[in-house]
Amino acid sequence: MIVSDYRRALVLVILLAITFSCGRKERLEENVTRLPNILFAISDDQSYPYASAYGTSGVNTPAFDKVAKMGLLLNNAFVAAPQCSPSRAAILTGRNIWQLEEAGTHSSYFPKKFTVFTQLLEENGFHVGYTGKPWGPGNWKDAGWKKNPVGKAYHVKQDDSIPPSAISKTDYFENFKDFYSEKSDSTPFFFWFGAYEPHRPYQFASGFEAGKSAANTVIPDFLPNDSIVQKDVADYALEIEWFDQHLGKMLAYLEENGELENTIIVVTADNGMPFPYAKANLQEYGTHVPMAIAWANQWKGNRVSNELVSTIDLAPTFLDYTGIKIPTEMTGKSMKPLLEEGKAYRDFVLTGRERHTHARPDNLAYPARAVRTADYLYIRNFKPDRWPAGDPRPNGIDERLDEGFRTFGVGYADIDGSPTKTYMFENQEEVGDLFKLGFLKRPKEQLFHIKNDPHCLYDLAENSEYLEIRSELALKLDEQLLQQKDPRAMGNGDIFESYPRFAVMRNFSGFKERGAYNKAFVKERETSE
Repeated sequence: MIVSDYRRALVLVILLAITFSCGRKERLEENVTRLPNILFAISDDQSYPYASAYGTSGVNTPAFDKVAKMGLLLNNAFVAAPQCSPSRAAILTGRNIWQLEEAGTHSSYFPKKFTVFTQLLEENGFHVGYTGKPWGPGNWKDAGWKKNPVGKAYHVKQDDSIPPSAISKTDYFENFKDFYSEKSDSTPFFFWFGAYEPHRPYQFASGFEAGKSAANTVIPDFLPNDSIVQKDVADYALEIEWFDQHLGKMLAYLEENGELENTIIVVTADNGMPFPYAKANLQEYGTHVPMAIAWANQWKGNRVSNELVSTIDLAPTFLDYTGIKIPTEMTGKSMKPLLEEGKAYRDFVLTGRERHTHARPDNLAYPARAVRTADYLYIRNFKPDRWPAGDPRPNGIDERLDEGFRTFGVGYADIDGSPTKTYMFENQEEVGDLFKLGFLKRPKEQLFHIKNDPHCLYDLAENSEYLEIRSELALKLDEQLLQQKDPRAMGNGDIFESYPRFAVMRNFSGFKERGAYNKAFVKERETSE
């Protein structure tokens, strides 16, 4: 009887083992064949190397660092434009800003005719949504979209207890949970976590109040190392950490739900830090952003790459890994060779800018294009007679009496208002060449040796030793812009001046009608179309 019972028990154990093994095999096969989820986390105004995975002191980003450890940390990732709405449009379409008409400038329309990867994912069964900042600022409704080009909004959850006062009250994590709760177990998702941080304004000295100090705050060499600037940069770092905290909660939630390893996770920014000579500039700290990317089920972790990456490559990469045909009009390239084998897939990236704010008479742009290689950055400023940071404040304007100048301050309006900007303006002689870099006019061509000069302090364009390199990069830029039919290279670049602006307009002379096309350039615009 005892032997018989033992045999029955043994048979039961074997059957259970077989059942478990088969079930495990089926789950593993399902895990491999299932479409991946995608979590795209994008901060607002964060420059490389402000994340602790890069070894930068004064900023602690454990969630970003976790993604980097799970997958790949990128040292050379670049946005298509140093401003939020054109940069985000380029991400969504996989195209450069000069290929996007109104969407290639700041706070204009997003033409409905352009294909966005989020729409393709949704059409192919993905649950798509966002919280925080999607594409914007700008007008998508009147351009024919039924919802923001990113997807459905999840904004309901707010937290009024959030400190400090300048940080958004949007509870990103709770909104992500709402989004997640609406999908079925078998449905893959794409979620856009668009933090408003570290966009200005900041609560001044909030970083120091939270325990940061001058000793561990990293000040770029193009900014004066003054106590005001130190506090301002520490405030910026504190807001990066807020973005990272919500990302950490999302990663933990995905892990709890068994989704983390089958989720492609990308963490990056839309443009550089909101300081002089960074955001709205094609110099390094305007376009060079942090990026970590992981898919634990498929790609090796603990890797670091110095290869060049553009954010216009994200759209074709997402489509490539979800089995959706990549539209031929996408200029970006799939990152698959880099992600799977660590191989280079491009040897340069292109960047560009048009109008940022209303910072000049007639609402004119400061058009510029650039090519960045592993070693050099070449910039072409198409209108060197214009002020790159916006015109100085016109004489005779009383800000107290003119509502149009409520955000104008000292002028140079393409630089966000900040304690650092005010300090540099009020101490121009003391900060010397740093003021010139950030505020004053620039030559038609600029060249920087990035490996020797990562902060773009020394323009080598007229240095005889670098004339051959300048010529080679100028030719490469010309070839690419002509191939992509950039209006600035095709002889009808002023079409960009016609595009409306829907954000605040200032009381400059000339054209200043909010939301309207500039009629002086409409004829050229119609001819171009």
